[in-house]
Amino acid sequence: MGRARAGDGRPAGSRGPADRGGHDTRLGSDMRLRAKVLASGMAAVLVAALAACSGGEDKPVGTVGVASTLGPGEGALNLVTLPGYIENGGSDPRVDWVTPFQERTGCKVSLKVVASAEDMAEVMQMKSRRYDGVAAPPEVAGRLIDSQDVAPVNTGLVDNYRKLEPRLRNLLKRGKTVYGVPYVWGSNLLMYDTRSAQPAPSSWAALFDPAQARRYSGRLVMRDSPLAIAEAALYLRGKDRDLGIGDPYSLTREQLEAAERVLAQQRPHVKMYWELPADSVSAFAGGEAAVGQVWPYQVDVLSRAGKSVQGVAPSEGVTGWMNAWMIGARAEHPNCMYQWLQWTASPDVQQQIAEWSGVAPANPQACDGDRLRAAFCNAYHVGDRDYLDKVVFAHTPSRQCGTSGGAKGRRDCTDYAEWTEAWFEATKGGKRVP
Repeated sequence: MGRARAGDGRPAGSRGPADRGGHDTRLGSDMRLRAKVLASGMAAVLVAALAACSGGEDKPVGTVGVASTLGPGEGALNLVTLPGYIENGGSDPRVDWVTPFQERTGCKVSLKVVASAEDMAEVMQMKSRRYDGVAAPPEVAGRLIDSQDVAPVNTGLVDNYRKLEPRLRNLLKRGKTVYGVPYVWGSNLLMYDTRSAQPAPSSWAALFDPAQARRYSGRLVMRDSPLAIAEAALYLRGKDRDLGIGDPYSLTREQLEAAERVLAQQRPHVKMYWELPADSVSAFAGGEAAVGQVWPYQVDVLSRAGKSVQGVAPSEGVTGWMNAWMIGARAEHPNCMYQWLQWTASPDVQQQIAEWSGVAPANPQACDGDRLRAAFCNAYHVGDRDYLDKVVFAHTPSRQCGTSGGAKGRRDCTDYAEWTEAWFEATKGGKRVP
């Protein structure tokens, strides 16, 4: 975020995931593993109903039911993605899950690559554009559902859907309606240098308590994302119970201001707010960081490199994110989109995106057989239902409060725009310039 960027689960770039520029990258050349040739069978899929005119006015998009008949692919597929989410061999010829899809289905993939989550939301909300699908992070997904710019998903037409993690499948449901197919996920951990961070930290207080932050002044690392406010909220939930924080992603104005103060007090002690995971890896590898907010990726890479780091799930709780494929409400090629949903949920494609981007696959079968090494799956908690049940997954902050902490039915919470302003003021020391 030159403006504040969302840093939750988005690979990026034009070279290798950890060393390329752009938005939230993951792996470096050490993780560019050979891509497998995919051979998953694809079923013909449904023709999704599009918005229709009624009485001279457009029917609201995203509210129509999904047709129950199957249809052939239309020969094209237009997708919106952040950099690095879809690989067609352009970054590494061995990493390509687009070409096999095109050859098998006849659906030619065209990509609209956007620079940020804000750009993604803006593009998908343009009523004049008819994108078929979007790989949406949590701060985008909720807004697209609310603005009716994505359509419900008929999960019965995605054969691998029920093989995806049950906890993830419930994250983009409104009532009984499903709006997204899980793609990848991850959690936000506390990592420390075992040589310099003593005693070993086990709480978010290592980053947010003023006395502890001062102890490691100039050696703290934070991810650069408004959603990182949730970790400060988790810290406050335990420290100041009078605030009444329940869901750390549903904060009232008072609660958000309290988290903003914590982050502002922390700012003088922060070495970096990372957008690229490789930057935080370098800081720890060079001994310039002592404690940081990271993903399992950084812990895995540094541990395998023999560096003295340890990742822990803080005592107050672990936050996480899930990115999902969503169908555009004005999709021109819905049949090809459903074939893409089927394809990207398959174990072989899940294996590739996990290896390439350093994320947990939504389909735990990616860890079966010789697809992903056991150490990778253990590090990323793939298939660990007990761990998944403890993760507080991110959702788009909105004025409508969630159900945690007795907040059901209230409308006095803060939305993502307010979170973005709070993040920018706390971590950059000024108002955000649009």
